[in-house]
Amino acid sequence: MFMGEYRHNIDVKGRLIVPAKFREQLGDTFVITRGLDRCIFGYPADEWKQVEEKLKSLPLTKKDARAFTRFFFSGATECEWDKQGRILIPAPLLSYAKLEKECVVLGVSNRIEIWSKDLWEEYFQESEASFADIAENLIDFDL
Repeated sequence: MFMGEYRHNIDVKGRLIVPAKFREQLGDTFVITRGLDRCIFGYPADEWKQVEEKLKSLPLTKKDARAFTRFFFSGATECEWDKQGRILIPAPLLSYAKLEKECVVLGVSNRIEIWSKDLWEEYFQESEASFADIAENLIDFDL
């Protein structure tokens, strides 16, 4: 399980150091793609297969299902570590997530998320203000 919040910088070539504890869990090869809320999602290979299967089961006849699978899969790329524990984030993903220098790498259960520091802080402040309401709305999920 991924958890925690870490701050790192992206270099001018688009390389990011991922925390060592996340590298172990992600494995030698893993997948990153466009996430929701303007971040990047990263999945270990086995978890990616499960996500892939779920998305493949969406009905092709539904416009929203087609749109989401296009969005999700067209941004996906396999990653491998360099000797310094960095990954190279492709330019389209850098642009999508507005990643320039300072980043936040989050552990979120079955995946990691890579955020622009500014976007994360903005998102967190907005969510923090309504955290109690969000929790109350999730009561039906037995959390």
